[in-house]
Amino acid sequence: MINLIEKIKTYITGLDEILNGGIPKGNEVLIAGPTGSGKTILSIEFLYNGALKGEKGLYISFEEDEKAIIRNTAELGLDISKQLDNNIIRIIKYDPYRFENLTDLLSMNIKETGATRVVIDSITAINLYIQDAKDIRKILVDIQTILRDNNCTAFLISEIPSENSKMISRFGVEEFVSDGIIILYYTHVSSEFSRSVLVWKMRGSTHSRKIHPFKISKEGIVIYPREEALIKL
Repeated sequence: MINLIEKIKTYITGLDEILNGGIPKGNEVLIAGPTGSGKTILSIEFLYNGALKGEKGLYISFEEDEKAIIRNTAELGLDISKQLDNNIIRIIKYDPYRFENLTDLLSMNIKETGATRVVIDSITAINLYIQDAKDIRKILVDIQTILRDNNCTAFLISEIPSENSKMISRFGVEEFVSDGIIILYYTHVSSEFSRSVLVWKMRGSTHSRKIHPFKISKEGIVIYPREEALIKL
């Protein structure tokens, strides 16, 4: 008898379709892209949509605090205030100068909240404090172990330079410890910038291998799974 892999729906318009039903439960997915590509909105919507279905979420931020995240996402129709008040979503502003405590912080908050959806924004900040690629990989493996031990499905945000669209990670090690990679592009086409998305890999699942256009609207992110973006990589 074949055991079908359980998938977690993102409920983001168009994303589950190009993921062939959603993200395999327990996968750790790298969300990579340049500034302005929509990484934070995508990740917040992943938590928000899950919260609407009763799934608890945890967002660990290296940069913006809770008030800034609420303000920025509310402008796009994602009012997470109620979920925060009811502790269905928890946002933690992490002090990167205490980096050695990140894994403890992650484990403690997952256990306290019962979170099954987790976002870390962003793992690029690791480079400010750890330079050696082997040490970076060890930290990422430690994070992965905690997430798996707690049956969490997670998004790890990674900032990549806008001038190098062929990069899929900042350090060159993230893709090897991630179960999936979703790349968001923000490219100049004709007289304007456009956004598009590519599922680079997703362990345990088939998926679209095309680059699809998407927009950020007042309803959040809308991906067009039946269209193909024409961008030069």
